[in-house]
Amino acid sequence: METVVPVLTLLLGVALGGGAAWLFLKGQMERAVQLARSEAQGEVSGLQAELRSRDGLIERLEGELKSARSARDAQQSRVAEMEAKVAELKAVLEKERERAQEQLKLLEEAQEKLGNAFKALSAEALRSNNESFLKLARETLAKYQESAKGDLEKRHQAIEAIVKPIEKSLSQVDAKLQAMEKERIDSYSALKENIRALAEANRELRTETKNLVTALRRPDVRGRWGEIQLKRVVEMAGMLEYCDFYQQQSVQTEEGVLRPDLLVRLPGGKTIVVDSKVPLTAFLEAIEAPDEATRLQKLRDHARQVKTHIQNLSRKSYFAQFEHAPEFVVLFLPGEIFFSAALEQSPDLIEMGVEQNVIIATPTTLIALLKAVAYGWTQERLAESAREVSQLGRELHRRLAQFGDHLAKLGKNLANATRAYNSAIGSLESRVFVTARKFSELHVVGADEELESLMPVEQSVRALQAPELRTVNDKQAEEDS
Repeated sequence: METVVPVLTLLLGVALGGGAAWLFLKGQMERAVQLARSEAQGEVSGLQAELRSRDGLIERLEGELKSARSARDAQQSRVAEMEAKVAELKAVLEKERERAQEQLKLLEEAQEKLGNAFKALSAEALRSNNESFLKLARETLAKYQESAKGDLEKRHQAIEAIVKPIEKSLSQVDAKLQAMEKERIDSYSALKENIRALAEANRELRTETKNLVTALRRPDVRGRWGEIQLKRVVEMAGMLEYCDFYQQQSVQTEEGVLRPDLLVRLPGGKTIVVDSKVPLTAFLEAIEAPDEATRLQKLRDHARQVKTHIQNLSRKSYFAQFEHAPEFVVLFLPGEIFFSAALEQSPDLIEMGVEQNVIIATPTTLIALLKAVAYGWTQERLAESAREVSQLGRELHRRLAQFGDHLAKLGKNLANATRAYNSAIGSLESRVFVTARKFSELHVVGADEELESLMPVEQSVRALQAPELRTVNDKQAEEDS
């Protein structure tokens, strides 16, 4: 009995110690499990927040991809940035996988340590409780491990779902960049060929321009060129086919021979005198001037040359040598640039010409002037046609009157013939037929056929009703009365 009490006391102490240890270990395990669950939930929340931030990052990257298509260099830099971010995401995914594996490894190590601790602290009496606790712990850890594996797989799938469209977009961007590079090479080749052809054409143009400038420095060539330009202007204005102008006509005066380049004939016998001048010497020197000051000086010389031509034309008094000519002469400059360059240096050029009865004309203004003259000739021809129509109308009216007179006389003769016919019938019926019928009554041989009666003409001649012919009827009525 004495030995039983200590044993019972020992067993009771062991049981109490085991229960206390079990309660302590249970609390520690619950706290460990709760801590692990809290850490796992925190990590899951962090991963979800990181995934959301990754979603925003992916959206921003897609926007950057769209904006990057505007320039090839920007696209390449964006592609590099995206590839770096994809690599970073893959690295993060790998780190998350490694972290999960480490957590699983730690949980397994904790499980092993807890099992060893329970084996060391608990007695045989607590073996069943320890096994049930370990079983519960294993189940809890297995559930957490399965949940962690499922979350890890879901995160892996979500990241792959995000990365795959980016990889597809990167492939499309790369294909687009290759196509753009091919187009750039083709365009560069075509542009190079066009530049080469343009350079060749420019060299030919410079050669031809040099030849033209050299030729135009000769006075006879300049004069001939001005005459050709003048003729082309007349052709464009439509005056050539009407032959209303004369080129190079000479006029003998007391001061010598005047030779205008063009005489434009106006309706009514009037004439406009046109003289062509080509002031090219100073103008060409201005174009070839090495600096701005020289160019301005040559342009001022060009303006003075134009003024000299105006003064010379004014002294010739062309308009006084031609009958019915307006009191002005037209100075034709064969290029718009000649007039604009002179006008720029001498704004009073137009007023000076008007004061000296010289009108400056370029191809544009001379075409307008000749068009107006052509319109005047058209109106003159229309007026002439109207006069001819009026003359024909008067002649037609006169002939109609004569025809009405003849027709009235014919009607009068028809009426007289009708009256004579009716008188003859009356005389025949009352005098001749009465006697002739008595032969039949006397049974004269050959007088068996009955003489038919002749009917008088009752219809009268229709009088003329036209107003133009009433005078003829009235005249005829007066003659009848």
